[in-house]
Amino acid sequence: MSPNPAPRDQMERDSTTSRASRSKPHHRSGFAVAVVAVGIVTAIAVASAVVVTLVAMLVSAASRLPQSFDRGFLSGLTTWDSGTKLAAVAIFGVTYLVMAIGKLPGYQLDRAGAALLGASLMVGVGAISLDQAYRAIDFGTITLLLGMMIVVANLRLSGFFQLVSNWVVMRARHPLVLLIAIVLIAGAFSAFLVNDTVCLVMTPLVLDFVRRLKRDPVPYLLAIAMASNAGSTATITGNPQNMIIGGFSQIPYDAFAAALWPVAAMGMLLTALLIFLIYRREFLTTERLPELPMRPTRVHRFLVFRSVFVTAAMMVLFFAGQSVAKVAIVGGALLLFTRSIKAEKVYREIDWPLLLMFVGLFIVVAGFEASVLSPDTIRLVSGLDLDHAGALSLATAALSNLVSNVPAVLVLKPLVAASANPQHTWLIVAMASTLAGNFTLVGSVANLIVAQRAEAEGVSIGFWAYFKVGAPLTVLSVLFGIYWL
Repeated sequence: MSPNPAPRDQMERDSTTSRASRSKPHHRSGFAVAVVAVGIVTAIAVASAVVVTLVAMLVSAASRLPQSFDRGFLSGLTTWDSGTKLAAVAIFGVTYLVMAIGKLPGYQLDRAGAALLGASLMVGVGAISLDQAYRAIDFGTITLLLGMMIVVANLRLSGFFQLVSNWVVMRARHPLVLLIAIVLIAGAFSAFLVNDTVCLVMTPLVLDFVRRLKRDPVPYLLAIAMASNAGSTATITGNPQNMIIGGFSQIPYDAFAAALWPVAAMGMLLTALLIFLIYRREFLTTERLPELPMRPTRVHRFLVFRSVFVTAAMMVLFFAGQSVAKVAIVGGALLLFTRSIKAEKVYREIDWPLLLMFVGLFIVVAGFEASVLSPDTIRLVSGLDLDHAGALSLATAALSNLVSNVPAVLVLKPLVAASANPQHTWLIVAMASTLAGNFTLVGSVANLIVAQRAEAEGVSIGFWAYFKVGAPLTVLSVLFGIYWL
């Protein structure tokens, strides 16, 4: 029996997509200008929200401090003519400006390079000594991230993710079922593996079989990015900022997961629901998906088994209370001991610039703290109402969209350390900084990975196509997180 002809609206959608792809070069520059303009407006709005929130918190705190503090604090300000302090403030400000815009205008300096340059200048101007810079680096976080990258690289190179993709395609017979499956897989993998690498792996696989099914790829690609952000909220190993928070807070892995897994689950549920509602024409159909022939894939079955076994063992040890950094690096190193995959292939999968950026930012923030945050300033910070989940979530989410979530978490460290209950405050920061990544297309690295990999295959995810789902998703999921915590 021959397959059923494609519905008329499907044919029109294919034709529209074809025309759009042909005309794309003509409107790409205009689209880029529009995105930049919207980004500038968004940055100004977010910056205003951060300033208003922090000023309100500072005024509230200052009103509760004794009068003697005012004299001490003001006298401390007179020392700001110190060249070292001014240099530290300038270095910190410029570094975080590059974190916000992604690249130094007119130069080829990216975020990782800016972090390294800022760290070097902090040492060079004397804001922090070289020994202090070494001690400022949280090697536990770097070790954890490196180990998890090696594990995910082995899972990808073994063919594990391709096997999962084939399994989903063989069983999903309706677009809505396919959407739910993508949300569950992206969210679940991101809860235990680094969400950026999950997006890197899943995007080309999902794009391939969605195109072969002749469906609109945009809602399914949005599901990867948004579900991976939401799912990664659940554990310390879900994303880079949670790894940093885990190191700073010393919250046990199981306690962290117990506190935040309901927030992650609600975020994934809201992701599927909002994509379904906004792209309902894609999913409200009686049309069944055709059965696709499986593409021939090279799978190292023994390496698949070995990688999955090591990953599962690592998860058990994480929940058993073992050091997450130690478990991750030992597991990753054991997976390098193989005859199947050359080590060089694994090394190419590691995001070395991200590791470099982490090292640099640790030193930049430490230099700023050592030079600028005097005891009087710390006393002022300790008076902030950081135990109010709503105000802290708003400030964290806004700052995360302004400079990205990892730099936001690092700059919030001294404020959180001065709070009455630092561990609870860190959980709020983890929740808000992660879920804030769903607000705009440029809100997280995971979003950019999906957009860039899709763009390379000729599929464009527009700013507004993302925003109309991401904005309500962020608001609703953060509100639930505030209620839950």
